[in-house]
Amino acid sequence: MATLAEDVSKLTDRYQTTVPSGVRKQLKLGKGDRIRYRTEPGGRVYIEAVRADESDPAVGAFLDFLEADITAHPERVRAFDGALHDRLQALVGDIDVDLDAPLSPDDE
Repeated sequence: MATLAEDVSKLTDRYQTTVPSGVRKQLKLGKGDRIRYRTEPGGRVYIEAVRADESDPAVGAFLDFLEADITAHPERVRAFDGALHDRLQALVGDIDVDLDAPLSPDDE
């Protein structure tokens, strides 16, 4: 197992802190960059860089929901079988979707 790096910083009277240089280097952070904090129910906090090319925040929230559900209920995870694939293909197989096309005014 890899050794975890550990850095400490101090909160100011205004609850601000400086991101330690080791963390800045590891995350490749520069002045003006954004960081995200993710907190687990048990109190563990993760910090990560927010990149400009990140997708819609709703996707991230959905993926977080999926991760939490899979973690809480791993017994629900099962293989994607051929029958389900065939049912989905029958529903949408002939529909072409351009995900880059703008929505029509009726769809917005």
